[in-house]
Amino acid sequence: MTVGAHNRPQPVEQSDRVAGFVDVETTGLDPSSDEVVELALALVAYDPQTGNIVRILEEYVGLRDPGVPIPVEASRLHGIRSSDVRGRMLDDDRVRSMLERADFLVAHNAEFDKAFLSKLYPEVLRKRWVCSMRSIPWKQMGYRSRSLHSLLDAHRIRVRRAHRGLDDVRALVALLSCSHGNGQSYFSILARKASTRTRRPPSRRPERATIASVAPSPRERRETVRPDHLLPGPQPAGGLWQLLQSLFTPWLWPGGPQGRR
Repeated sequence: MTVGAHNRPQPVEQSDRVAGFVDVETTGLDPSSDEVVELALALVAYDPQTGNIVRILEEYVGLRDPGVPIPVEASRLHGIRSSDVRGRMLDDDRVRSMLERADFLVAHNAEFDKAFLSKLYPEVLRKRWVCSMRSIPWKQMGYRSRSLHSLLDAHRIRVRRAHRGLDDVRALVALLSCSHGNGQSYFSILARKASTRTRRPPSRRPERATIASVAPSPRERRETVRPDHLLPGPQPAGGLWQLLQSLFTPWLWPGGPQGRR
């Protein structure tokens, strides 16, 4: 049985390029012994001249039966239980088609997602990957944490379900479509890096994540980022903001990701 949320693939303008956003939810943190239980993908078109995201082309999210019980601590993080995934399978043809369309892949903590995704689709090891957590100098820009949900809070982007695949993918697209007051989107940093990076085979074991690096700490969940901890606030970049607003309207802070004063 296959389950997933799909939208009809959109054509790409001749001058645009395509990037893929990836998020996996798993039974644990070790790719050598744990399994994927949810996969979300989004393809976006971006302008190679400006590096700005233009629009979302296609989305997919699917659940997967890992063949083993999902530990309670993992379910506590992402909310997916063994009963939710029993008998479920990913749409392999759809996933492979989307991965093939992408010029490069983006994930927040990309080594984690890459290590798990490559178990199911080894061809992703031949793709360029860029990490939105490590490749953007968040702390130099004044943000106290580079964790996804801390950055979303700082940019006043809220998601309905934290640590669920499609919600996190859409939130990451929204985050990277913002700029830090210089008119260039965060995504443009990744697009430049992807265009200059030389493809190399994996040379070391992927860095193991820890619970602290994946889940927001109790302090982060309580904290509201104070204005004096930020440089001039983020502004939406490119023409994608209306689309993102339509996806996030019920969950955005009032006024969208406007600069803090």
